Amino acid sequence: MVNYLIGDILKSFREYKKLSISELSDGICTEDELISFEKDKAYPRLDTVYKLADRLNMDVSYFFNVVSETRINYSTAVIQLIEKYKRERNYHAIDNIVHQEMGNPLFSPPLLAQYIKWHEGICVFYIEKDLIKAESILNEAISITNPNRINLTERETEILNSIAILYYENNDFHSALPIYLEAQTNLDKLPHILNSKVKIRVLFGLSQVFTKLGYYEESIKYCQKGIDLCINEESLYCFNEFHYQMGDNYIKLGENESGKKYLEECLHLLKLENKTRLLEIMEKEVEKLSINC
Repeated sequence: MVNYLIGDILKSFREYKKLSISELSDGICTEDELISFEKDKAYPRLDTVYKLADRLNMDVSYFFNVVSETRINYSTAVIQLIEKYKRERNYHAIDNIVHQEMGNPLFSPPLLAQYIKWHEGICVFYIEKDLIKAESILNEAISITNPNRINLTERETEILNSIAILYYENNDFHSALPIYLEAQTNLDKLPHILNSKVKIRVLFGLSQVFTKLGYYEESIKYCQKGIDLCINEESLYCFNEFHYQMGDNYIKLGENESGKKYLEECLHLLKLENKTRLLEIMEKEVEKLSINC
């Protein structure tokens, strides 16, 4: 079955009813907004969906049933869009979605409310540059499902890892380290991890912060754990980054041959993945490190 999003369904019914963009959007939203909805570049608020469905002479529950039958629903579509913008580091776009959906009853279930709160905190850091406020919001997000903060779930650990990342990006490596370690401890307690990327991110964060603090041997240990996990999970996620970090550590320890070996492997992996832009950046970084050999 084709994996449609809301925009495909909206456009299909508009064309079926023989309505133009201007006719459907009139008094509900702008024409540009409707075009964005139909192209899945943005998602309408629930009240907007009700109005659009009414103009199409559709029951809104039927509309969402059709969407669900195509293996997607509104909350999933919104989450997919946020994840897309997060990969692109487009925090203003995420912030717009977060503020649109805060009062949306579809996001009232605890796990969905937590997801929105989590990304509110991330946006506060990157847009407002307010670490304290961001950390407070992220802690609130964890408390939605675990007020006592005991035995964190995989999702809760992801949020904790986000707090560590914010401290790392604020160059407060001493504060980031214990949070990363707490995240690792909680992941190690879980009987099963659904998404191996969560653990890979924590291991990579630890490898980075240990390097920044000058504990190169410790960083190497976490790089190796990350590489082993990537191989075990048959995942390329952060695989080249671990090799770069490993090479950087060995060069800082004066073990230049080992360092060069890992840096060359990093470049080789980037070529295999055809990551041209990242390859150019890494080649310059490797050149800088090689000068210090």
